[in-house]
Amino acid sequence: MDEIGHKFARLKSLRAAGFPVPDLFCLPAAEFDRALDGVRGALPPQGSVPAVEWCAAAASALVKAVPEGGLAAGLLEAFDARIGADGLAAVRACVVPGEGGGAGEDSEDDPFAGMSDSFLYVPRDGLLEAVARCWASAFNAGAVQYRALRGIDPTRARVAVGVQRMVPGTRSFVAFTRDPRDGSRHHVIAAAHGIGEGVVQEKADVDHFFVDPKTGTVRGEIVVKRSMVGPPLDGETDPRVTEVPEALRDAPVLTDDEAQEIAGLAARVEEHFGGPQDIEGTITADGAVHLVQARPLAAAAPEPGPRVHWGNHNITESFPGVSGALAYSQARMFYQAAFTDLYRRMGVPERRLRANAHRLPRMVGHLDGRVYYRLDDWQELHGQLPVFDLVRTGWEEAMGISGEVRAARRRRRARVAASLPRIAWRAAGHRRATADLLRWWDGLMEEVHGPAARPLAERSPEELIALYRNVWAEVERRWGVTLANALYGLLVMRAGTALLRRWADAGPELLPGLLCGGRENRSLAAARAAIALAERAAAIPELRAALLAADEAAGGGRDGAERGTGEERLREVWDGIAGGRYGSSMAAAARAYLRRYGDRAMHDLKLDEPTPRQRPWTVAATIAPFVRQGATVAGNRAAEARAAAEARGLLRAACRDPLRRSALIALLSLMRWFVRAREDARFVRTQLFGLSREVMWRLGGHLAEAGLLDDPMDVHDLTVEEVIGAFDGTLPAADLRGLAAVRRAERDRHRAAPPPPPLLSLPAGLPVAAALQHARPAGAAEGPEEAEPGAEGALRREALLDGRGVLRGLGSSGGTVRGRAKVVLDPGIAPADCAGRILVARETDPGWLPLMIAASGLVVERGTLLSHTAVTGRLLGVPAAVSVAGATGRIPDGAWIELDGRAGTVRVLEAPPSR
Repeated sequence: MDEIGHKFARLKSLRAAGFPVPDLFCLPAAEFDRALDGVRGALPPQGSVPAVEWCAAAASALVKAVPEGGLAAGLLEAFDARIGADGLAAVRACVVPGEGGGAGEDSEDDPFAGMSDSFLYVPRDGLLEAVARCWASAFNAGAVQYRALRGIDPTRARVAVGVQRMVPGTRSFVAFTRDPRDGSRHHVIAAAHGIGEGVVQEKADVDHFFVDPKTGTVRGEIVVKRSMVGPPLDGETDPRVTEVPEALRDAPVLTDDEAQEIAGLAARVEEHFGGPQDIEGTITADGAVHLVQARPLAAAAPEPGPRVHWGNHNITESFPGVSGALAYSQARMFYQAAFTDLYRRMGVPERRLRANAHRLPRMVGHLDGRVYYRLDDWQELHGQLPVFDLVRTGWEEAMGISGEVRAARRRRRARVAASLPRIAWRAAGHRRATADLLRWWDGLMEEVHGPAARPLAERSPEELIALYRNVWAEVERRWGVTLANALYGLLVMRAGTALLRRWADAGPELLPGLLCGGRENRSLAAARAAIALAERAAAIPELRAALLAADEAAGGGRDGAERGTGEERLREVWDGIAGGRYGSSMAAAARAYLRRYGDRAMHDLKLDEPTPRQRPWTVAATIAPFVRQGATVAGNRAAEARAAAEARGLLRAACRDPLRRSALIALLSLMRWFVRAREDARFVRTQLFGLSREVMWRLGGHLAEAGLLDDPMDVHDLTVEEVIGAFDGTLPAADLRGLAAVRRAERDRHRAAPPPPPLLSLPAGLPVAAALQHARPAGAAEGPEEAEPGAEGALRREALLDGRGVLRGLGSSGGTVRGRAKVVLDPGIAPADCAGRILVARETDPGWLPLMIAASGLVVERGTLLSHTAVTGRLLGVPAAVSVAGATGRIPDGAWIELDGRAGTVRVLEAPPSR
């Protein structure tokens, strides 16, 4: 080791163990000592000049000390034997351990201590000069500076030289057995076309591959590859940067099989040496992998300590972007109450609930102003349900959980089987419990918003608080039925999908049509109520013209005065409708719609966002696109019926056995009931949060009147407990104005800052605000899939679309449509902006309905067959695809695309479709 160094000793060990290491031989450090002694007479005495000057002089002298005589003859003889007289070699230097010289290059203690040089594509007649240049690299400027920084005498370096057969690789890679960013157990591979210098010196465009060592799953971050490093031109010695052939630019450098093979090779090297490794290799044209270097992983982090995993992949549908204290505190209360009731309903013993009581209040957190799930607690709490193991995989996918965040696989078949009779007994009463919940809620809504109800504006703060508390007391004991519905629905959906595949040889693409039909749910009723109101308005010529003109003005301006003028005109139209200008029946219909559906809006669970109940004129903006389209309730129903009939026809053709088909039809009927119950519950949830919003906003008005807030809307930056506490006398701090101001400023900072990743991991034991400073993406975090449109995003789009410009997701509403994409990251736009366009979004919530109605197709990055987008697409009869990864970053706004809502594919077209 003291003579040949760690680098070459390791390669020798690997080659002896059968690893695919190209043949090599080594010139020991003793020959370096002789060469240095031979030039000392031309050097200043050590200590007489600064070390940097002495090293520079030594490097200049050694580069001229080309081996001669017997040493030269021996080197050339070894070259002929190991490399071949006509072959090419890689000639590398390695600083060896020694007195005053540190631990040596590629050692366990200092993997990069030497920083010495390598020379590639060296022919036989260039070998001796390359050896001298390697000796000189012991004292190159970078090595001297590095060693001085480490407190090592730079004048005491000794160098061994290795000569290895040059493999004519067409692709090269560097692989780490641990993620070098954080030391986690993921294999990371950087690969490029050409030779390895392109990867290690960052001269080539590089693809990255992340391989899970437990499952072998490969995730790639693929770029457009334009540059690579290749062999030198004739007559030259240095490798050159060249262009990647056109045919190779878009495809991944490695296939999944090759990435797994390289990860396996790296893992075996780690096992061989007993520690994390960083390896380099090349792949020849025949696909053979060759290992050319291996070293201990530089600065490998220790195994991470306890961490807390957070994710907002699913919750952004309800709470996108930054949420104020009021919205977050209401969300936190809702999740705690709802899931406590769920666990009780599903038979979790009280002692288990008590043991996990600390987890329930922290199921959702507020990280940099955004609402996140605390995934560790969700997994632990849901794990109390034996039946949860049956749906765990689907639940993790819906939550965006991957990699290290996934819970260990729990093979508890006996536990699940034993629980099924009890689950079936509880499920038997589920329909009745659902009906009871809806009946209670409808009665409450009649008391609050019915024609004979006393308006909330006339109620005192004490009455408002009493109403709020009574409602949420009922929610605490009733809302678990809606979550049980989701659990039962997942089980039934899983069974239905499996039987469709087995009996009809059909995938999930047939389900959207089969789920159409049946009794109308409340979300669909809201959409059709808007269409019906638009039909009534369209029948009045003056109102129709006014709506279209106002809608045109609102959609034509993107911001500033033009957009403001459009909103003013919509207000004027609404004032005319409500004031009876267009007839008393139209006014009554509009008031009835507002009374019933006034809580449905964009982000309608965020208490800091208004709804039509606070901004009635937005109803005019909702119905205007329907008027423009000439939409009718009858047409909407007919489209749904056609989709259902087509799907039933396909089922008859695919499943000929009448008994099996009957069983499938019965199961599908049950699935439709669960979907309807879910959408009914979602609508009721909208009204629940709508009632809470109205109560809190009115209490904010009373606080402002009392001089405790500057503005009623400052209530957005107080928690529910603080608002009520101000009236109850339970608020520790009296300065609500100052508290709101601090939080408002903080909220503005969060809006201006880049958001945390959707899935992240924080060190345990730290305050969350401090831990966020050490945040890292958790598991297989979404890298390119979160790219924003723009110059950099365009490069990623070009790379990530497949060779045919196709993105793939989950088909959720059948039909094919071609049109221009409308990429919507902030839904606060006019519905007219989406008219006739294919809406592309990260996720949607019920408040997106006006945009979805105006659109000709729907593409979202997240979701399942039971998500809001999927259900709404089917009910509106427009093609839709969910779970289209990275759609908002990969599809340019305004691009012509083709959406196949059955197959779940989105094709980016090179030109507008021919008419």
